[in-house]
Amino acid sequence: MERTLVLLKPDCLQRRLMGRVIARFEDKGLDIAAMKLMRVTPELARRHYAEHVRKAWYPELEAFITGGPVVAMIVAGPEAIRVVRAMAGATNGLEADPGTIRGDFSSSQQMNLVHASDGPESAQREIDIFFPARVGGAR
Repeated sequence: MERTLVLLKPDCLQRRLMGRVIARFEDKGLDIAAMKLMRVTPELARRHYAEHVRKAWYPELEAFITGGPVVAMIVAGPEAIRVVRAMAGATNGLEADPGTIRGDFSSSQQMNLVHASDGPESAQREIDIFFPARVGGAR
């Protein structure tokens, strides 16, 4: 059983797609091990996107992710990281395949509805950031 972090970004909630996106994960047989509605603070955004903070476009990313509520989830299942990323589709919604979350619902690079951890180390780091009180984190 592998675990990964999924964020339903502000645009997902604003467009009222939260239930449809969660249903896709559940329909695939993945488990929602933890879930909370929250606001991402600028400090939390900087921790989460640490590798991007010095990039010219980072202020726009921070403004977007802090601009509305998000749903943070720990999604669990066999090969959850790979499966969730495949379900999310290419980062740019214009390039994402039909049938993926971004391919079906997004037409933007930044407003792309979901974040999904890209590997085991980042999944653990991100789960620890968004669910710090969980004993044992993603283990």
